[in-house]
Amino acid sequence: MAVSSIRLARCLRPRNVAFNVIVNSSVSHTQSFVASMSRFRGSSSEYNLCCFSGGIVSFSALRARNFAKVRDRGLRTEDDHILGDSMDDIEDEQVVMSFHKCGGNVGDNVHIPLPEWVTEIGQTNPDIYFTDRKGRRNTECLTWGIDKERVLKGRTAVEAYFDYMRSFRVEFDEFFEGGIISEIEVGLGPCGELRYPSYPAENGWKYPGIGEFQCYDKYLMKSLSKAAEVRGHSFWAKGPDNASSYNSAPHETRFFCDGGDYDSYYGRFFLNWYSRVLIDHGDRVLALANLAFEGTCISAKISGIHWWYKTASHAAELTAGFYNPSNRDGYAPVAAMLSKHGVGLNFTCVEMRTLDQHEDFPEALADPEGLVWQVLNAAWDACIPVASENALPCYDREGYNKILENAKPQHDPDGRHLSAFTYLRLSPVLMERENFTEFERFVKRMHGEAVGEFNLN
Repeated sequence: MAVSSIRLARCLRPRNVAFNVIVNSSVSHTQSFVASMSRFRGSSSEYNLCCFSGGIVSFSALRARNFAKVRDRGLRTEDDHILGDSMDDIEDEQVVMSFHKCGGNVGDNVHIPLPEWVTEIGQTNPDIYFTDRKGRRNTECLTWGIDKERVLKGRTAVEAYFDYMRSFRVEFDEFFEGGIISEIEVGLGPCGELRYPSYPAENGWKYPGIGEFQCYDKYLMKSLSKAAEVRGHSFWAKGPDNASSYNSAPHETRFFCDGGDYDSYYGRFFLNWYSRVLIDHGDRVLALANLAFEGTCISAKISGIHWWYKTASHAAELTAGFYNPSNRDGYAPVAAMLSKHGVGLNFTCVEMRTLDQHEDFPEALADPEGLVWQVLNAAWDACIPVASENALPCYDREGYNKILENAKPQHDPDGRHLSAFTYLRLSPVLMERENFTEFERFVKRMHGEAVGEFNLN
């Protein structure tokens, strides 16, 4: 599968340091759980390079890096070359363990479903998927309710994830030992992000809808019932009945409006349980990832849900599992969980400006800058490395300047900064002369090189 992102390596050099290698390409999806947990499959891709002064940008996967080409040892033939023709120019690769299907979301131009053996189980037991209040199943990934349920041919979901990760580590031992694979990003939910699939386009969601809670499969409902019994209020074993629908606004609901039920005794109980399920899922999977990839840097991705951030309830974040209303820090517990496992955080939307969002979608009451500041500081306070990426296509200087501002905050007394930045949404538009000139200028500034305010020739 073609690479759709590039990692800006060593992007936070001091000013006036020589501009050397610009990027390493980053495999955006391995054919992990998506392809199969029992067999690897993939497609070949060409080695296309775009060169400019100081470095190389790779726009598609090297055949030598085509990890998905691996098959079961017993089925592989001598003609199935894993390493390609040369390994000399390959180092510091990030690989993503994707336990979700690809397709149906913003920016997706390919479709890779969950493996057939999983969907066959789903046909007879659809409760293995996240489910909304109306009973609509989301087949993008497996519900966290089966993390400890043996419903996958005798295995729990986390056992299946661990089996894959362990097999991957064994299969590519020489890549790890040789320093070729230096980081593993572990997928923890839809789009590889630690969140509930609360705003699926397939169910009619459109920006800036608040989304819906995704806890109505029988396994999560059983967990909710148990939590309500422990709390001493068994009648709380239900989801909110006044949170409206995917495309509602907070003020249109009795649950999310100012002074709404989200801040009632029941609301606080439910949201605490809902967010705890998210954190517990990350805790389980990352603990096993550390076992499978001992000695390798591990990271996890969190989504940037910036719409309705300027409201009291932060409704879109609540339905996604981040218990982050205006009177509570919902990201500090997530950062603490990542810190427990020594896992880095990968965050998004660092190119977005609140003013632009206000001009384009004033009704969304979005504040991406406020969200980025909160999440990055929660991670830095937990002493974990933070990487980031852009959420949408970015070709203009204003967006690049915002990335630089977030990457190296000025006047930070502790000198905190991003450890890396991944440029997403590669497309032919980037190669247009003006756009590429701006991109080159941005990359040089990322490397600490002094650049004038005028466009480069």
